[in-house]
Amino acid sequence: MKTLFLKIISGAMALLLLVCLLPMPYGYYILIRYVALVVFAVLAFNYFNQDKSALGVTFAALALLFQPIAKIALGRTMWNIADIACAVLLIGLLIYENKISRKE
Repeated sequence: MKTLFLKIISGAMALLLLVCLLPMPYGYYILIRYVALVVFAVLAFNYFNQDKSALGVTFAALALLFQPIAKIALGRTMWNIADIACAVLLIGLLIYENKISRKE
């Protein structure tokens, strides 16, 4: 059940990040910062608990990047690149973890 929940929020987060590539109202991007902070923090916590510290550190850094309190101004192009990279990472991890779970 726990892994299904993590897979759902990972997939949803990837989709939400890809929607950021479209011209959306500014409020959407603010909402994404809050959602990304929570999702990436949950994923970091999960990977640290699984003793996968490299992924834990990666998602903790992403949580800090997307946090809405001390905003990091990267510009539209750099944020689009970050959104795509994060979405690819999340989708790649979903695919990889599905292959691993099928082998077990």
